[in-house]
Amino acid sequence: MLRNLQGERVYVGKAASLSFLQLLRETVNQHIGPSQFSHNVKSEDMLETEAQHDPLNFAEERCDADEKRRYIQNYHAAISGFLYFGCSIDTTLSDATLPKTDREKTRAAIGDLMIAIGAQSCPHDPSSLQAERFFLARGQSRTFANMLEDPSMDLVRVFLLMSFYMLGACRRNAAFMYLGVAARAAVALGLHADSSETVSRTEQQERSRVWMSLCVLDLLVSSILGRPSATSSLLPEDRREAPPTAPTPTETRLIASYRLALILDEIIGRLYSEKAASMETADMLLAKLNRWSKCLPDSLRTTSLENDDDGSAQERVIGNLHVACSYHFAVILVTRPFLISALSIRLARLHQSLSAGVPSEPLEQDPAHSRLASACIDSAVYMLQTCLEVHQSGLLLRNMRILKLAIRSAWAFVFAAALVLGFSMFSHREVDTEVDGAFSSALAILRMLSQQSAQAAHYLEILTLLEAAVTQQRQRLAAQARQRRSQYVNRIFSLSENPATPRASSEADSQANSGTPLLLAQGGSLYPWITSDDTTTMTPPIVDTFPDWEGMELPLWDSFPFLTEPSVTL
Repeated sequence: MLRNLQGERVYVGKAASLSFLQLLRETVNQHIGPSQFSHNVKSEDMLETEAQHDPLNFAEERCDADEKRRYIQNYHAAISGFLYFGCSIDTTLSDATLPKTDREKTRAAIGDLMIAIGAQSCPHDPSSLQAERFFLARGQSRTFANMLEDPSMDLVRVFLLMSFYMLGACRRNAAFMYLGVAARAAVALGLHADSSETVSRTEQQERSRVWMSLCVLDLLVSSILGRPSATSSLLPEDRREAPPTAPTPTETRLIASYRLALILDEIIGRLYSEKAASMETADMLLAKLNRWSKCLPDSLRTTSLENDDDGSAQERVIGNLHVACSYHFAVILVTRPFLISALSIRLARLHQSLSAGVPSEPLEQDPAHSRLASACIDSAVYMLQTCLEVHQSGLLLRNMRILKLAIRSAWAFVFAAALVLGFSMFSHREVDTEVDGAFSSALAILRMLSQQSAQAAHYLEILTLLEAAVTQQRQRLAAQARQRRSQYVNRIFSLSENPATPRASSEADSQANSGTPLLLAQGGSLYPWITSDDTTTMTPPIVDTFPDWEGMELPLWDSFPFLTEPSVTL
C-alpha cells in the first residue's frame, strides 16, 4: 500500500514493478547493508504529478491550423499499437463549429484530447505546454458537461484518450479510474458482446476497434500497477480473432496488441492471482507467446521506411516498438518469479563459496528455474536493445523527437526491464557485457526523458542508485575472493584503509567467516525457514521444499509490504 497525493492509501499488486523493486531493495540491504538504494528516501508516497488547474479562457485557442495538424500527427504516432479509432487528421480539423449539444461537446472533446496528447509528446517549450494544458482542460470540461448521463461510443473514446494522457503525465491513478469509466460505458453499449447479426459490417468494425483499444490499454495498465482489470471478466473467448478484410498497418498493430493482451490477462490470472505458480503453467503461457510471435506479419518485425514520409515513419516505428515492448514485458511477467528463485539461490551459493568456515552442503539450483530466469534476462535485454536501435537509427537523426514519442508511452516497460537486469548484475560476480550494456541503455533513455518527465527522472534516480549498489557488491565479492586466495600475504600500506587493522575483523568478513551465507543468516520475511537464534542456523530445505514449482508460493516471493520500516519512495 502506498499513499496518493491526498494521503489515501492505494493498492499496488504482486505483478507490479514496484513490488519487484521492494524485493530487490530488501535483497540488497541483506547483502551489503543499508545503502542509498534501499534507504534513499523515507516516504510512503506514490510518485504522482499534481494536476494543473490554471484558469483558462476557452474562447481563445492561440493555436493555428498548422500547429494543430502537427500535434495530431504526433498523437497518431504516440498511440500507435495501443489505440486506434479511425479518426483522420483532416476530419478532426474540419469540424471547427462551436458545439452546442452534449453529443457535439463529447465529439469535440475527442479532438481537444488528440491535440493535448500530441502537444504532450513534444519537447516542453512554452507554446507546446500551453497548448497541452489548454486542450486538456477544455476536453475535460466538454466531457463532463453532461455528467456521464448517456453512454456513447464517443464517450468511450474520450475516456480512453484521457487515460492515455494521464499515463504520460505521471498520474497513473487517474488513468486507472478513467479506464473504469470507459469500460462501464462500453458494457452499457454492448461492445463486449457479439453484435455482428444486428449491425452493419462497417459499424461492427468500428465497435471492434474501440473494444480492442479499451482491452489493450486496460490490461496493460492493470498489469503495470498490479491491479484487477475492468475488462478481464468480459473478454470473449472466440471473438474478434479474424482480422478485417485487407487490414491497414495501424489495424494490424492493434489486432496484434489485442491478442497479446488476452495472453497477458491469462498470465496475471494464472501466475499472480493464484497461491502458487507451476512450471507447467509457465511453459504453457510461454508457448502461447511463442505462437503469437510466430504469427506476426513481416510488417511488425521489420520496418521499411523508404516510401514513408516522416509522419508515417514515426507511426510505423513507434507502433512496432510498442508491440515489441509489450511482448517482452509479458515474457518478463511469466518468468520473473523463477528469476527470483534462481538468483536468490545463486546469491546464497555465491556467499557460501566465499565463506572461510566449515563447508556446508551446497545449495541446489533447479535447472528448469535457471532456464526461465535466463529467458527473463534475455527478454529484458532484447527490449532495451530494441529501444537503443530506435535511438541510433537513421530515422532518429532526421527527426529527434521520435524516441521521446516512443519511450514516453513505454517507460514503464524500460523500468521493469532495467530492474530485472539490475538484479542479475547484483547476483553475479562476473560481468556480462551484454547485460551491463543493456542496463546502461536504460539509464541513457531515462536520462534523456528526465528533462521533461518527473517520473522518468525518478526512475533514473532509482536505477542509478541500483547501479551503485551493484558496484559495491562486486567490489565486496572481489575483496572476499582475493582475501581467500591470499591467506599468506597481507597488504601493509593503503591510503584508503588502516593497514594495521586486519580486514577479517570487519563486519562483512566476520559474516563470511561464519560459514553461513549472509542472506540465509538473516532470514526474515523472504526466507521464513531461517531462525533468528544466534546459536542455530537452519539450512533452507531447497530439495525438499522445491521438488517442482508447485511448492513455491508467490506471496512468499513476489508480494512485499510497502509500509514496513524502513519505508521508501516508489
